[in-house]
Amino acid sequence: MVKKINDTLIKAYKGESVDYTPSWFMRQAGRSQPEYRELKKKYTLFEITHQPELCAYVTRLPVENYGVDGAILYKDIMSPLPSLGVDVEIKSGIGPVIHNPITDYQDVEKLGMINPNSDVPYVLDTIKLLTEEQLDVPLIGFSGAPFTLASYMIEGGPSKNYGKTKALMYRKPDVWFALMDKLADMTITYVEAQVEAGAKAIQIFDSWVGALNAADYRVFIKPVMTRIFSELQKLGVPLIVFGVGARHLLLEWNDLPVDVIGLDWRTTIPEARKMGVTKVLQGNLDPALLLTNWETIEKRTKAILDDSVEDAHHVFNLGHGVTPDVSPETLKKLTELVHTYSKR
Repeated sequence: MVKKINDTLIKAYKGESVDYTPSWFMRQAGRSQPEYRELKKKYTLFEITHQPELCAYVTRLPVENYGVDGAILYKDIMSPLPSLGVDVEIKSGIGPVIHNPITDYQDVEKLGMINPNSDVPYVLDTIKLLTEEQLDVPLIGFSGAPFTLASYMIEGGPSKNYGKTKALMYRKPDVWFALMDKLADMTITYVEAQVEAGAKAIQIFDSWVGALNAADYRVFIKPVMTRIFSELQKLGVPLIVFGVGARHLLLEWNDLPVDVIGLDWRTTIPEARKMGVTKVLQGNLDPALLLTNWETIEKRTKAILDDSVEDAHHVFNLGHGVTPDVSPETLKKLTELVHTYSKR
C-alpha cells in the first residue's frame, strides 16, 4: 500500500495554492550529514547507490533530520552512463573522470542504449522502497541534461571553460547532434523508468549549460531539450530545469514545456518576473551564506520569502547544492524558518 504523502511540494510545482512555501535543498542527501560521512568511510558513491536499502536510508535522512518537503534520490548524474558504455569513475576531490572520452563520430556510434530494468535495477528498487514504504513526502527523481553530460564525456572530467566541448560542437556539428540524440534517448528512457517506479517530480540538471550564449543554446541545445521535455510531459509529473550561471537563458527555458525553473543566486524572483519568466520558480539562496552567521542567513532568507509570498509561485531551495562544510543544524533551522515565516 502506498503511503499518504504531504503533497504541498507537488501542489506548489503545479502553481496551486499552498499554506506555506515548501522547501528542499539540492544535494541535501549526504554531503554534510555525519551519518553519511560514516558510510563514506566504507562505501563509494556508486557502492551506496547499488544497495537499495542503504541508498534509501541516505535519501530519506534529510527528510527526517531537516523536515524538508521533498526527498531527492541519492545518486549522481553519472549513474546511468556506464549502461551506455561510458567508463566513468567518481574520484574524491575531483569528481567524475571519463576514461574513454568522446572525440569523433565513431565514439558516439559505440554508445549503447539504457535498459533501466536490467542496467540500473537498483535505482528503481530504491525508488520503490522509498515511495511504497518509507517516505511521507514526494520523491524527486532526476537526470543530467545532454549538454552537461556531454561536457564530462568530451572533456574527460570537470572543466572550467568547456573548450573541448565547444570546439566539438562548433567544428563537428554532425557528431554533436548525434551525441545529443543519444543522450536525449537515454534521458527520456531513464526518467520514464524513475516515474514508473514512483518518483513524483523530475529535475533535469543542466548544471553547466550557462557556459553557452543564448544564440548557441537556441541552435545546439534547445531543440533536444524541447524533445526531452515534450516526451516527459506525457508522464504527468512536474518537470524542473536547473542550471548555474544561466540568467541569460531564463527566457529560453521559459519556452520549454517545463513546469518549474530553478534559479541560482544571481537572479531574484522579481528580476526573473520582470524579464518575462512565467513558470513556477525554485531557489535561490546562495549556499555560501550557510557558512555565515544565523543573523545573515535569516535576513537573506526572509528577503527571498518576502518575494516568494508576494509571487505565490515559488519553492524554496538553494541556488546550487549543499556544500560538505554546511552544518546539518543550520539546514534544520533554515527549513523551520522557511515554514514558519512563509505561513499564509
